[in-house]
Amino acid sequence: MQRFHDKRPDWLPALVIGLLKGVLYREADARLWGVLLDLQARVRDHVAVLGLDLIVDEAEGYAFLKSRTQSEGQESEAQAGGTLAMPRLVARRPLSFPVSLLLALLRKKMAEFDAGGSDTRLVLTRDDIVELMRVFMPTSANEARLIDQIDTHINKVAELGYLQRLKAVSGPPSFEVRRILKAFVDAQWLADFDARLAAYKLHLSGEAGMQGEAGGHTSGEGA
Repeated sequence: MQRFHDKRPDWLPALVIGLLKGVLYREADARLWGVLLDLQARVRDHVAVLGLDLIVDEAEGYAFLKSRTQSEGQESEAQAGGTLAMPRLVARRPLSFPVSLLLALLRKKMAEFDAGGSDTRLVLTRDDIVELMRVFMPTSANEARLIDQIDTHINKVAELGYLQRLKAVSGPPSFEVRRILKAFVDAQWLADFDARLAAYKLHLSGEAGMQGEAGGHTSGEGA
């Protein structure tokens, strides 16, 4: 791969600012990606001062910043010494149960896709994603409401950057599953996927049971 050797001083802040905003993809900006590969040692040193690590996956074509974890012992030591812990620049976002489930299902789909073909782009229609989620969603007689709920989860995953909506002239909406998902859901997590799905099903059956009890109680009051 051709590397770019334009090392003007303004490339470093441009790279750091871009990475602080989000994931840098090779396909989105090949020139900036080439500059990053040439200057990644300098970028690592620069972001390390901010308590961040640079993660670069050349094979998959993406790079992002990750906050360094601080152990409880380090935090206690900092407090005892009267110093402040490094503030988190890359915020952690709490995920709802359905969004976590969708991310897990997409990651499993990607693993199956990678094992079965040479294409690097996994594209799913909205209907494909609905079918992935339907099995694990609480039973509902209202099909339109169920699909609306799944659409909400799909939009959240797209907002997080793990799905990219593709332009379509006709037909159902389609999404590309971004390769960065492999960094979020690692191989060890995927290895425990079956156990996690069992927990998901238990969680959903508990929700359905509570809804059934609540429904029975209401009808009893009305009788």
